[in-house]
Order: sequence, then structure tokens, then C-alpha cells
Amino acid sequence: MRPIKGGTLIPLYGLDSGKVWVDDFLLDEFAVTNEQYLDFVKKYPEWKRANAKSIFADGNYLSEWQSDLQLGSHMNPKAPITNVSWFAAKAYCACQDKRLPSVDEWELAARASETKANAENDSSFNTRIIESYETPNTYSKTVGSTYKNFWGIYDMHGLVWEWTSDFNSVLISGESRQDGEADRNLFCAGAAISASNLRDYAAFMRYAFRGSIKANYNIKNLGFRCAKSK
Repeated sequence: MRPIKGGTLIPLYGLDSGKVWVDDFLLDEFAVTNEQYLDFVKKYPEWKRANAKSIFADGNYLSEWQSDLQLGSHMNPKAPITNVSWFAAKAYCACQDKRLPSVDEWELAARASETKANAENDSSFNTRIIESYETPNTYSKTVGSTYKNFWGIYDMHGLVWEWTSDFNSVLISGESRQDGEADRNLFCAGAAISASNLRDYAAFMRYAFRGSIKANYNIKNLGFRCAKSK
């Protein structure tokens, strides 16, 4: 794990609260890999594909594996684990005496380029992030194959999307639109107007993706890494 120095962060949404403070924390240098997750299910059989309950993982859970204890023949053991739900990722981190990072922690660490702790206003950095999101099949690459950022963390962008502990805490789902207390500024054009940085297209993509998923979803390009309070 690598230490991340905390600081202030202006979330893409939530202007009413302005800046938020993020404490110092530790973050995994690499995303959790296929082989690491295989070791996990061997030790904790309740998370084998055949044993996982549907309430915690939908039918796509580990769908690329040949069997409960065997990766798919086409899978790179050192590529990031994907097709794992939020519940499974949370359980993995807990068994390592760690936890999933919060959205604010993830965003603070991910705004670092190779040379800057905060490259939010670096147009070339943001363009590179967007281009990496458009590159297909990056989930099959070995962890560490993209850049190492200012904090010594690899692949915050360019490999897979990553679970956070509170992934659904900002954008409300379509099922909530009939809720009388729902903030409808968080939908469509209203969401863009209420954002803190209208030029950060990559962040829009991340927040939109997080707002579109549920905790039991298992997605081919969604993995995770763990964090720990310092």
C-alpha cells in the first residue's frame, strides 16, 4: 500500500457543501488481480461462484472462470479481477484488514498525474484519461501496465473502473425519481449545471457510471483495490 496525503477536494457534485476534507489514508499500489482473488475464494469458499448468493452477486459473477477454482483459459492471472460485485469486493478487502476507498478518497488519489498531486486543471492529463476510457479490452492487461502517479499508485485510469465504498451516494437512481424529496438537479442537463467543473468530462463519466450500477452487479470492466485509514 502507498500513503496518500489528505487534503481538500471539491466533489463534482455537492456544491452546497463546497470543499470536503479527506484524511490521510493508504491505498493499494495495484488493483486486485485474478490470481489474488482466486486465492481469496480458495480460503473463503462462500465466495465461490457456485456458492455466492444472488442477493450479493448477480449471474455474471466470475462468469469468465472455467470453474469455481479455475480461471478462464484466456484470462491473464495478473490482470485485474473483474465481474465481482461490491459485496464481494468489500468482503475481500475486509479479509485483508482493509476496506474499499470512499469516492472522495478515490477521486483525490486519481487526480494525480505522474508529476502533480493535483492535475485536475491539466487539459492534456484529462484528455488522456478520456482516451483511456475509450480504449477496448483494457481489463485484460497486467496491473501496472499504465502510468504510476505522483503517489506511487498504478492504473487509476486506463485499466478498469473501480468500486468505491459509497459508489451510489451522489447520483440517485431512476427508481428514485418519484421520490418527492429527490434532487432532480441530479438528472440529465440539471446534473451538468450543478457540477463543480463543467470541463471535467472524465469525472462526469465516472459519476454517471457509478450512478448506473447496483451493489450486486458484476461487470466485465469493473474491478477494485483496497484502502486503509492511516
